[in-house]
Amino acid sequence: MREINAKQVAVFSGLLVMIGAVAGVLSWLFSTMLPDNSAAPLIVLIAFGLFFYLSAFLVYRLFLRLMPLREGYQEVGSAAEFAAQVNILFYLLLFNSLVRTNAIPVPLMRLVYLALGARLGTNTYSAGAILDPPLTVIGRNCIIGHNAVLFAHAIEGQHFSLATVRIGDNVTVGAMAIVMSDVHIGDGAMVSAGAVVVKGTRIGAGEVWGGVPARLLRTPAGHA
Repeated sequence: MREINAKQVAVFSGLLVMIGAVAGVLSWLFSTMLPDNSAAPLIVLIAFGLFFYLSAFLVYRLFLRLMPLREGYQEVGSAAEFAAQVNILFYLLLFNSLVRTNAIPVPLMRLVYLALGARLGTNTYSAGAILDPPLTVIGRNCIIGHNAVLFAHAIEGQHFSLATVRIGDNVTVGAMAIVMSDVHIGDGAMVSAGAVVVKGTRIGAGEVWGGVPARLLRTPAGHA
């Protein structure tokens, strides 16, 4: 894994201060509308947490608009690597606790993933973890099973690359499955529980894959 340098930390820290400042101002404005009672400080504290993450979503999306993630190998010292490393800091320090928790209801997690840049079709939900929402595209009527993981990055020693995960309509990814970067899954396909779909795999429409590493188990009806 590459070292996150001081400049990347400084930029993230500046964005974090901005997030905190916005949340603080909004919390103060909210507090002025509350009646004086013993519960007011607790309500304001809860409001600050909500405003903090809403502000974090906004600042994160603005950062990605200015410095979008680029697919492919991240050259050392490049602007693409800089954006990717700051993105990692956002996840390590802010968003990982949201993505990996089971405390947030699945329908609300859909909203979190949309706020983080995932492209999700209608009636698509994840009970697992989508670790790179800006590089994740999932169609309609899909379910990502409990504790399944999707990620669009590959960190192998000093090699660091990004590649979008693309999933079609009516796809099921089973519980505890792992889907790695640059995987494409066709409409109506199924990934069995506990499967590990390795980087760059192409799963055809209607196919069933499973195992470690995942392999084709069943073709669509009517195919050999």
